Amino acid sequence: MINFSIIDILTIVFFFCLLLFFGFLPSKKKYTGAEDYLLSNRKVGLTLFVLTNVATWYGGILGVGEFTYRYGLLSWLTQGVPYYIFAIIFAFLFAKKIRNASLFTIPEKIEQVYGKKVSILAAVLIFILVSPAPYILMVGNLISIIFNIDLFWALFFGTLVSVIYLFFGGYRSDLFTDAFQFFIMFIGFIILLLFSFSTFGGLDYLEINLPETHLEVFGGASPLYIIVWFFIALWTFADPGFHQRCYAAKTSSVAFKGILISIIFWFLFDFLTTSTGLYSKAALTNIKNPMLAYPMYADKILPIGLKGIFFSALFATILSTLNSFLFLSATTFSRDFILKFKKNTKVDKTIFYTRIGLVVSSLIAIIFACIAQSVISLWYSIGSLCIPALILLVVTSYYEKFKVQSQIAFISTIIVSLFGIIWLIARNYLPANSWLFEIEPMLVGLFIGICLFMFSSIFSKFIMPKRIKN
Repeated sequence: MINFSIIDILTIVFFFCLLLFFGFLPSKKKYTGAEDYLLSNRKVGLTLFVLTNVATWYGGILGVGEFTYRYGLLSWLTQGVPYYIFAIIFAFLFAKKIRNASLFTIPEKIEQVYGKKVSILAAVLIFILVSPAPYILMVGNLISIIFNIDLFWALFFGTLVSVIYLFFGGYRSDLFTDAFQFFIMFIGFIILLLFSFSTFGGLDYLEINLPETHLEVFGGASPLYIIVWFFIALWTFADPGFHQRCYAAKTSSVAFKGILISIIFWFLFDFLTTSTGLYSKAALTNIKNPMLAYPMYADKILPIGLKGIFFSALFATILSTLNSFLFLSATTFSRDFILKFKKNTKVDKTIFYTRIGLVVSSLIAIIFACIAQSVISLWYSIGSLCIPALILLVVTSYYEKFKVQSQIAFISTIIVSLFGIIWLIARNYLPANSWLFEIEPMLVGLFIGICLFMFSSIFSKFIMPKRIKN
């Protein structure tokens, strides 16, 4: 049980008040249209781009703490390094192309290349992928612990705080709150690291009190396990948040530079989270639920007041991602579902339908979080099933020399997702020590998809022309 003083609670309440203040600032300005509401008129400068891009990357902060507590530096190798590499590749191969496309969503680009049917299928996958349910559940659990209230009302309050300013302020509210939360994130974890160092000492303390493998970069993991995580990081190419921020960037150069600068800040924040995660393992050797490693460790060493700041940092880290996912869900709902089936397109009702999407996405996420309180465990599986098909569609949409026929793309997308589900179920019947158990569903789906796309491309370019000629 974590104990909070009245000062800590007031500090957290003050954080929420400031969050609402920054969230409602943009609502004073009247929006001129869809581009203004959804993408801040595509005028996001480099500073705001970087702040929001960094802040929204760490929504699963409690999972980061758990991974580091369990495996040490392996957490940085698998959860940090692969994403730096693929973010760099994304910056060079996609950032400028996405900005120059001047669209709103990934399915809109896919529709240009593969048609409406494939784009709707992609929209379904994205809507599942960007479900805010896991983040709502994390925020709800923290609120429930701190304020000692029922989980349902904690979920409702956590969601309401995010939805209310997004409803009125649109993407600009997302930007302003993310920028504010960026600083809170860093301040909170810097405080925790400084107190860790002053309380326990430096590397000598960690070497004495940690399992030996925790300070090894490879952490005793097999090469296959590490390779799997590098492949999983490919999802960066299909990350709807990355695409949204590139669409909103002031110029293609801002999108390109913004991604590269973000990597520097990700590295710094990873240093803070990994270091404090190692200290939590050294100081608390037997936590029943390692997902609470950060909260329990902060409760152990931080004094009154500063504990409240750190818990505000945890909220900031999760809420910044929750905001973005809520808005992405709502944008997908309006642009890729409702407006695609509306016959009357003379009047632009994007803002109206996006606001409805915010409400619908929130209600679905709350219900999902209440019914399946293990949603965090499903989060990884959902991503593994949705991402392989999306990666192939995104890459071939921007590099059309690799594209396949629309019908093939549609069938392949379904097959890739089905094979991922089949493998996910089949793994439950494999011995835990089998090397096959380490092959993730995402890899199976990605392999099947690449094979289908390659075969289709070769067939259409070489085999089919010969048949026609004969």
